[in-house]
Amino acid sequence: MRTVRRLFYRDILSSVGFVAAAFLSLFFFIDFVDDLDAIGRQGRAVWHVALAALYEVPGHFYDLLPIAVLIGTIYALARMAQASEYTILRTGGLGPGRALRLLALLGVAFGALNFFVGDYLTPAAERASLLLAARFDGGRQIGGAGAWLKERRATPQGEHSLSINIGGVSPTGQLQQVRAFEFDADGRLVARITAREATVGADGSWTLIDTRVTQWPRARSEAPLVLDEPRPTLRLQSTLDAAVVAAAVLPLSSMTTFDLWRYGQHLDDQAQATQQVAIRFWKKALYPLSCLVMVALALPFAYLHARAGGVSLKVFGGIMLGIGFVLLNNLAGHLGMLRDWTPWVVAAAPSLLFLMMSLAAFAWLVRYR
Repeated sequence: MRTVRRLFYRDILSSVGFVAAAFLSLFFFIDFVDDLDAIGRQGRAVWHVALAALYEVPGHFYDLLPIAVLIGTIYALARMAQASEYTILRTGGLGPGRALRLLALLGVAFGALNFFVGDYLTPAAERASLLLAARFDGGRQIGGAGAWLKERRATPQGEHSLSINIGGVSPTGQLQQVRAFEFDADGRLVARITAREATVGADGSWTLIDTRVTQWPRARSEAPLVLDEPRPTLRLQSTLDAAVVAAAVLPLSSMTTFDLWRYGQHLDDQAQATQQVAIRFWKKALYPLSCLVMVALALPFAYLHARAGGVSLKVFGGIMLGIGFVLLNNLAGHLGMLRDWTPWVVAAAPSLLFLMMSLAAFAWLVRYR
């Protein structure tokens, strides 16, 4: 059994590694060529463009690993079937259940690698890429109306709500163009704070620089006097700590699974929409399991007769299956947000569908072929 395991794992690992290297080389070349026109802008050199393309590699590896696992496993098993090696192994006692267990262990290992890359390497590379771009562009402007944060806070006048808008991020990581609006329990605007820059501590303490504070009367009985005063610095204590702020101003792709869960909890506590973040969290949490689904989907190709198509035809079929999985996974996410479906069902549906397809094909081939 040890010899069979070594044979399986050696062939599959080498095939998956070759496919992954080919995909990553292709995407690195595409990213590099796509950014060549940036050379010379704000002092960018060729190696800056190459470094930016290199920062994209972990994200591509995370997205493409299940497809590489599928194609590489199909290639290895189809080649073994074509050379009658798999037939010899079957006559030597390698039953369907044992073969499925062998590949399941390998799929779990690929899933662990996918989780490590997605939760550690990819977020770090994404943030490094954003900082590199911000260094040359003089900061990073947040698209649209900026990033919005909201919190509820207790005051002597009752529960107030604070809405904070962030326009951009400086190359050093400071928040830029910060605006804060405080509303009372009746929804009336009672204070507005604008700041040129701001830093956020891990405990939720905000340090605002070059600020202007505008206050309106907090009650109808007060004199209709509006106070407007500039302040060099202002400290603001908030429940919005650095982790929550980073989740709001950075792309969702740069967040770990735990960060997505924590950000979703914050949105839920503040009665904000959580559907998009919840779907992204469940997709990221369940995505490593797709490697297990891919090895199960590849196993039926080992039971196809060599005359049922050459290795190249089976690899082409694997590519089509991988593309179909990616399309269905993305389509399910968009439909889930539009139709407000249960997030974990949206994230798990494509993998479960492909797993049932693979097990059904595997059972039929074992029974009738």
